[in-house]
Amino acid sequence: MNTLRTIAFLSLLVVMGSCKDENVAITGICPMVLSTTPPNLASGVDLATTIIITFNESLNPLTITPETFTLTAETNTVGIAAVIAGVLTYDAPTNSMRFDPTNPLPVNSVFTGRVEPWVKDLMGNALQEPYIWTFTTGVQPVVISVTPLDLATGVPLATNVTATFNIPMTSATLSSSSFTVMNGVTPVVGIVTYTAPTVTFNPNDDLLEGVTYSVMLNSTVRSALGVPLMTPYVWTFTTLAPIAPTVLSTNPANLATNVALNSDITALFSQTMDPLTITTGSFTLKLGSVTVPGSVNTVGATSTFNPTSNLLSGETYTATITIAAENSQGVALAAPHVWTFNTAAPLGPQPVVLNSVAAYGIIAGVGVRNDAGFSVINDMNVGISPGVRSSITGFPPATVVNGAIHASDDLVPTGIAATLLAAKQHLVEAYLFAEGATFPAPQTADVDQGGLTLAPGIYKASTSLLIQNGDLTLDAQGDANAVWIFQIGSALTTVGGAGGNIVLAGGAQAKNIYWQVGSSATIGDNTIFKGNVLALSDITMNSGAVAEGRMLARNGTVVMTSTNIITKP
Repeated sequence: MNTLRTIAFLSLLVVMGSCKDENVAITGICPMVLSTTPPNLASGVDLATTIIITFNESLNPLTITPETFTLTAETNTVGIAAVIAGVLTYDAPTNSMRFDPTNPLPVNSVFTGRVEPWVKDLMGNALQEPYIWTFTTGVQPVVISVTPLDLATGVPLATNVTATFNIPMTSATLSSSSFTVMNGVTPVVGIVTYTAPTVTFNPNDDLLEGVTYSVMLNSTVRSALGVPLMTPYVWTFTTLAPIAPTVLSTNPANLATNVALNSDITALFSQTMDPLTITTGSFTLKLGSVTVPGSVNTVGATSTFNPTSNLLSGETYTATITIAAENSQGVALAAPHVWTFNTAAPLGPQPVVLNSVAAYGIIAGVGVRNDAGFSVINDMNVGISPGVRSSITGFPPATVVNGAIHASDDLVPTGIAATLLAAKQHLVEAYLFAEGATFPAPQTADVDQGGLTLAPGIYKASTSLLIQNGDLTLDAQGDANAVWIFQIGSALTTVGGAGGNIVLAGGAQAKNIYWQVGSSATIGDNTIFKGNVLALSDITMNSGAVAEGRMLARNGTVVMTSTNIITKP
């Protein structure tokens, strides 16, 4: 039995640590290391690790000095051993020494811990031999690839931004605060997700055109073992350059013909446009050099110019959209877009060309009289040929405003006789054109046109024509260039008072109405008359009659009875 007890005691001493002397087989229990943190041969150790050495018994704190424990590092890349600075303490309740490195441990390095044998327990028994173990820290995380690439250009606007690491990372360290995308000083708003080994920044909205963005992963990003990026990782890329909008199509199309007079002008762009940049200043419509009034409305990619009134028939219009027009991102047209189109031909016949006789509100062959009152001819001349100045009477009190009186025997201005001859010749030509017009086919006119409404066209009366039973309305049906020619075999007579006036409707203009009279014309008392009278013989305006038009007598006399007014049509 004594032998068995001795063997058991010896075994316990071996486990607990025995102190040996050369003269004594067993002198007592000595301190020994039970465990370490990190353990021997550990790898991938966190850089912020505290080194812990746990003993089998309580130690004498006075024997634990800075020289008691050393930690040295040999980096895998350099191969040079270095002593790690830190603070060594003793934790009596756990029988442990703790070593806290002053700085995080170097990455990817082999460390050797050494406990010196002068550590003693409370009985003065020492550690029998140095205790040595090793461990290795983790690999430094690095970014091995990114999208878009650094300095990439032409990057699509719907791109996500990614970075791929060499090792798994701690997802909690990857967020919108550690992974940022910046437009200058303005952060891009987005969502960060991590699927090892790649982190992705997904912007909430598409990126902007032609912008250089900077991206940064800061050093708070850590690997799964807690190893941080050595330095912030930064790269830049540039998105697609702004694409200038273009006009894809227009209505009317370029060089279109027979365009309706009530048309709006539209342009379809390749992109959504900024309506504030498309105005009557940047979207214009012109007839020659004259700007057509209207309004502009833009919705999405379509802009519409709405003319204030109908377009004129038989005309060529030019529409222009300038580079002031911009898309919703502020990118302008690269160049103005210009197109032309032609409106439908005027309703009715071709207009009668007056040439130089158009300058005259009155022209006569033998005489011009103002019998009474203050008659006025506005913005046109009065002329007589071959009659002479003495055949022009009643001026004053009649007056010509913004015009002159011309007679064939005037010596000044020089060449007036020739001017009058040319005007009379043009009158003859106009008369004959009106008399012979056949397209569209002339319609037979009743003797009395009073109370009727007539569309543009040619109206033929084989004998005389009256406007007596009410007013005659001429409806242009929206065509301001619509033409009427009245071919009258003998006399034209209007009856003033309760009827007999000429009323214009639908955009009709007095300048486009021609009364070809085979003999004489009489404009009745107080009649409101419209149009150009081309009479073979005489023209008489009764008392109070007013005309927007011209009184042109080939061979006879033009008489103003009392206080008549003729205004340029």
